[in-house]
Amino acid sequence: MSAVRSAVVWCPDWPVIAAGRDAGCPPDAPVAVLDRGRVFACSQAARQHGVRRGLRIREAQSRCPDLVVLTYDPAIDARAFEPVVVAVEVLAPGVEIIRPGMCALAVRGPSRYFGGEQAFAHALRAHLAEAGFDSVIGIADGPFAAEQAARLAEQAGEADLAFPAGESARCLAPLSIDTLDRPDLVDLLRRLGIRTLGAFAALPARNVLGRFGNDGVAAHRLAAGRDPRTLATRRPPPELATEVTFEPPVDRVDHVAFAIRGASDQLVAGLAERDLVCTCLRVEVETERDEPGSRQWRHPRWFSAPDVVDRVRWQLQGTRTSTGGPAQELTSGVVRIRLVPDEVAPTGAYQDGLWGDQAPDERIHRAFTRVQSMLGHEGVVTAVLSGGRAATERVTWVPWGDELTPTRPTEPPWTGHLPPPAPSTVLSSPEPVDVLDPTGQVVDVGGRGEMSGECRVLTRPNADSGAATLPIVGWAGPWPVDERWWDPQAARHYSRFQVACADGSAFVLLHEDGRWWIEACYD
Repeated sequence: MSAVRSAVVWCPDWPVIAAGRDAGCPPDAPVAVLDRGRVFACSQAARQHGVRRGLRIREAQSRCPDLVVLTYDPAIDARAFEPVVVAVEVLAPGVEIIRPGMCALAVRGPSRYFGGEQAFAHALRAHLAEAGFDSVIGIADGPFAAEQAARLAEQAGEADLAFPAGESARCLAPLSIDTLDRPDLVDLLRRLGIRTLGAFAALPARNVLGRFGNDGVAAHRLAAGRDPRTLATRRPPPELATEVTFEPPVDRVDHVAFAIRGASDQLVAGLAERDLVCTCLRVEVETERDEPGSRQWRHPRWFSAPDVVDRVRWQLQGTRTSTGGPAQELTSGVVRIRLVPDEVAPTGAYQDGLWGDQAPDERIHRAFTRVQSMLGHEGVVTAVLSGGRAATERVTWVPWGDELTPTRPTEPPWTGHLPPPAPSTVLSSPEPVDVLDPTGQVVDVGGRGEMSGECRVLTRPNADSGAATLPIVGWAGPWPVDERWWDPQAARHYSRFQVACADGSAFVLLHEDGRWWIEACYD
């Protein structure tokens, strides 16, 4: 089976570009995207300082002190790549998304229209550049060879590269066997002395099948430039977004909220016609000062038209309200508002079952939403378990309706964290106390955890009686914690204790800078 001539559009460093745009980083900033504590991708500015994929965060920051560290989010990656795919589909429909940052398409039809493959590549790259996306384009016999052509073009500093028709095997032959991205197979081939795609392609197909199985045969075909896979092209999704343009610009929140009601009704009605509901909404606000602002909003169930209006009003009140003026006045008039349903689902997936549902009760949701509309977006919050060492760090307060995402992930092993069981009461601000040894002196803890004496008495200041003295019948610790030692402004060094008193009370104590504090209490 002959391979179909394919083009691959590749946006290098896409995870960095997507995360940087979402975080508002300058294009020339040294940025590293982390996944499970290691560098997943980094920008060109970061690579110039020696930052590489796979490094641990501390080593990367030691090489580049100004490194901007962002967390890898596949959802941001995919969402940010959608405008690129839409821009490609303007010139050539029938696009397959290989992964965020890379897509493929057949070039037979577009090359005829534009007068050749090279002309099509130039036109497509110019169109993407006009839309604000840098790309490299590779053309070859099949998606695999086209991807390698794009990578070779990027290494050579070229905008595009096309392998001659029927000569993909010759062009792929010098490439390393690692290009196949099959670790087990590549390791075996290297031990057999096969280092390049050309050497692998030269093996008889019959012998490859007997030695390496079906997966080896598929890799052998790729190495020989025979990619039989047809493109899994997608059908462009229907346009569900709605927008409202204000002429002249509107400078009051209540006026904007009133004007957006029609668009909200249109958005919800358009989804209902397709038997869909919106669970995640993106509100894009553009002002006359050319200050684009975008924010995602999630809903515990699905968005109704009044819910959409509330989110627009909360976003304007939270980011565009002038300081010192009336609460409804804006610092800059709103020119355009765009409502984009980022995540939709079939209506049936969110209908209550015969015996109830896991989602919040509709009456509860209406009550919370009503209170939220009066107090503001952060007036009603939900507690989410987070990662961290201190008890106060284990809770993230998330506004009602937003995605329940903790501030810090719970997966990393938080060395020095408080062991179970968790305390029942965590003080909002630590309470100062004294811990005394058998001689009545305050116990001191050294930098390496050495103690000046045993913990025998806990003294708590009391406004009525002066001080409450509690004998300590048991204690555990210290657990030294050395946080952010590389940042003098945020560095902390302290020790944590658990103590039990004679009256049955138990506490989590901190010793920091020669002082004792109660951090949490046990019932």
